[in-house]
Amino acid sequence: MTEPTLEAYRLISTPEQRTSFREEMQAAGYYAFFAFIEDLRGTLKAYADEEIGEIGGLLARARADFPSPGRFSPSWDKLWEELDQLFHAKNEALNAVTAAERMGEWQVLLDNPYLPQQVVCYPGLSFTEAAYMYAYFQKDLKPNEILRLQKVTRLLSKSGSKNASIWPED
Repeated sequence: MTEPTLEAYRLISTPEQRTSFREEMQAAGYYAFFAFIEDLRGTLKAYADEEIGEIGGLLARARADFPSPGRFSPSWDKLWEELDQLFHAKNEALNAVTAAERMGEWQVLLDNPYLPQQVVCYPGLSFTEAAYMYAYFQKDLKPNEILRLQKVTRLLSKSGSKNASIWPED
């Protein structure tokens, strides 16, 4: 019996292989499915424009092959809805920002101006990382919360040594 990994799953090409993989995963249980899902999340974080069709197909196939992920863990009852939402929200960001505009540093901010809490900021991201985080935070966005995906065009930064730098340099 082979290890039921996402890498092996992506290579499947026949209905018989899908059936065999599904049976192996069910026999392997929670930890194997957990690793499979974590690899799938990693794939969702990393894919780029040219892979949208492939990743959409992969999600649809995984959903068809494992229609009840809650059998592995009750916390996964809504797994496919969550991953589909991430996929579509990330695609929204990919479609909104052209490839030529993606170079440089990006950040994601989450704020609710009506509550006395800190603004949450994730700086220093590549566009692909930021697009995934933008998609990730959309699923639990509460009323009045503001989610921003933004490119850093100028940056003044200090470290503990009090050395200042400006980016981009003039």
